[in-house]
Amino acid sequence: MNKKLAVFSLIVVVLTVFGASQAKASVFGDFYDKYLKSFFVLPEKPVKQEEIELYGPTDAYENAVIKAVEKATPSVVSIVVSKDLPVLEECLYDPFNGFFRNDFFDSGWRGLTFTIPCPSADKTEKREIGGGTGFVVSEDGLIITNNHVVSDTKAEYTVIMNDTDKYAATVLVRDPDSDLALMRIPMTGLSALPLADSDTVRLGQTAIAIGNALAEFENTVSVGVVSGLSRNVTAKDGQTGRTITIDNVIQTDTAINPGNSGGPLLNLKAEVIGINTAIVSGAENIGFAIPANKVKTVMVSLLEGKAE
Repeated sequence: MNKKLAVFSLIVVVLTVFGASQAKASVFGDFYDKYLKSFFVLPEKPVKQEEIELYGPTDAYENAVIKAVEKATPSVVSIVVSKDLPVLEECLYDPFNGFFRNDFFDSGWRGLTFTIPCPSADKTEKREIGGGTGFVVSEDGLIITNNHVVSDTKAEYTVIMNDTDKYAATVLVRDPDSDLALMRIPMTGLSALPLADSDTVRLGQTAIAIGNALAEFENTVSVGVVSGLSRNVTAKDGQTGRTITIDNVIQTDTAINPGNSGGPLLNLKAEVIGINTAIVSGAENIGFAIPANKVKTVMVSLLEGKAE
């Protein structure tokens, strides 16, 4: 009896399958879709929105960096420091300082002379002695940078724009205590970089630096993260030897080199979160930036003549 039942059931299944191919609304088809399909097809696991954002395409992040750089670069300038220095000439030099002076040694050394470079007493030439970075903060040519970039009051300063145009710059005011200074070039209609609210900066967020690295490689871009907040650092000006302490600076692992000083530290919106000002000598990518909110306060004070 069981065998007959099994054969009958098989026949019913076969007929149902063939019938289903001819009529989509077959009884078996409805039964399969309603009760059996879930046993053979694994349900898709829903993807959380935060997972989509976290593991999204890498090109979306790259495009965000590229767009920020493209937006900010026209406002970043290279600063060249030049000065009139004595021309170096060749001067005669006696390595023995007159020690051997008699007929024997004079006859042996006759015609042999030594020279060394020495500064001319009356001739000078203009030479580049350093460089740094700055960025436009108003469309009428106002530029902000570090004080230690423009601390030499006897030097001349040239600003090189992103399009390689050069302009003689005038230092309006210096503030050694904050290591900030304001310059102006005879230009209008410039694109100014906006200053962000640096109180909203968070550890781990992307940080982009643009600057005149080593005073040689203009508009060098480096990318990293904010690696520390509210740091207090003591820095020494390599030119003047003056030591200053700056409070509550932003620490970043973004590559910052000599020449980057005065340049912007940006977020992905191309907003300035800080001004690059110091690095730790001998460390691996530990740099510091003056927070944008402090920059705003000092800049207003400088413009109002409250700081010299």
